[in-house]
Amino acid sequence: MEKNQRWKIEDQDIRILRDLFKKKRELAELPVMAERRKLWLDHASLNSHRPMILAETQGVVDELVPVSTLQCKENWARRLERELRELIFRVEQVADDFVVEPRIEYLWQVRVGNYGVETQLVRGDNQGKLGSYHWDPPITDLDKDFDRLHFRPLEVDREGTLAWKNFLEEHFGDIMPVEQRGMYWWTSGLTWDAINLIGLQPFMLAMYDNPTGLHRLMAFLRDDFQHMLDWYEQENLLHLNNENDYVGSGSVGYADELPRLGKGADELVRVGDLWGLSESQETVGVSPAMFEEFILPYQEPIAKRYGLLYYGCCEPLHTRIRAIKKLPNLRRVSVSPWCDQEKMVQELGKDYIHCRKPNPTLISTDRFDEDTIREDIRKTLRITAGCPVELVMKDVHTVRDQSWRLGRWVELARQVSDEFEY
Repeated sequence: MEKNQRWKIEDQDIRILRDLFKKKRELAELPVMAERRKLWLDHASLNSHRPMILAETQGVVDELVPVSTLQCKENWARRLERELRELIFRVEQVADDFVVEPRIEYLWQVRVGNYGVETQLVRGDNQGKLGSYHWDPPITDLDKDFDRLHFRPLEVDREGTLAWKNFLEEHFGDIMPVEQRGMYWWTSGLTWDAINLIGLQPFMLAMYDNPTGLHRLMAFLRDDFQHMLDWYEQENLLHLNNENDYVGSGSVGYADELPRLGKGADELVRVGDLWGLSESQETVGVSPAMFEEFILPYQEPIAKRYGLLYYGCCEPLHTRIRAIKKLPNLRRVSVSPWCDQEKMVQELGKDYIHCRKPNPTLISTDRFDEDTIREDIRKTLRITAGCPVELVMKDVHTVRDQSWRLGRWVELARQVSDEFEY
């Protein structure tokens, strides 16, 4: 181990990773990447030239890049190797509209603590794959237990982060620049945290049995999230997410309108310079009126802080989109497999991006039915009729060990898109 070195170095690992980073740089320099950047920028400005197409590999990485195929020895190196091999597979085999940027990314190492109580998730034995779980909510009485809650403690390891940055620059910085990039949180929807604290059924029942207590809980979670955002700004930890950054629940962040408050990467980045996400998948069974009483008013102050907003994930939004539309910075809206697409078009028209998520079972069934896939995409493009649309295949959990399936879905999506004038 080298002097002051935190990560054990194997010469073979360095050679493998250098070759992979060189490959990433080559991919980033392909002419098609510049073409895609322009398409995404126009798309984010509601001036789309065609449907944008994405197919996520994250859910099936075990089938696309099995751990057994990795060549590096050290854990830190194997993590980087897998990320790079997954990226290369996506570009070369999936060939969607994802853009590769010529950089090596890292984040500040931030630790977010708990609310004063711990929620333990108990998962079944599912061979390391996604599966069901249960938990005993730590808050069993909203009134009696509320005082156990406090804002989550926050801390940043600047020394450890800068050591990792220096390590990356020393070994790979001559290939591509090392830059801070990315987000520290995914959603600011709040309901997931609320349900982890009190349970799903108690959350639903509290709307009838203890509305005052539930309002108090949601206000606490709102204030905690606001406190966290203030802390990130005060500590100067935020980074722009207006390029190929993952934003919302399945898109990329290219946008000329961001940053809105800062003037560049060298100046303070604030929440108002960022894409943000809000959603409430857990309340899918809640009436529009109750959503507007117990959920949206607590999401709204946070959502309004972002420069641009993406709303929704897997929940069907057609029953509540009229209220969500009132958020002033809304730009992208999730149109999940369970959404009424006609109603969404009636409400959104051409003023918002329709982020359509086709049903992932189209990729995962025993038989890969190309006719069904074509007709599914055709239906969406007929309904949206020239609206800004992105087709995002996500939440795929198996490709039946047939790694070509994601790439073939992209080919079919492109073929069908070509049938429509845009």
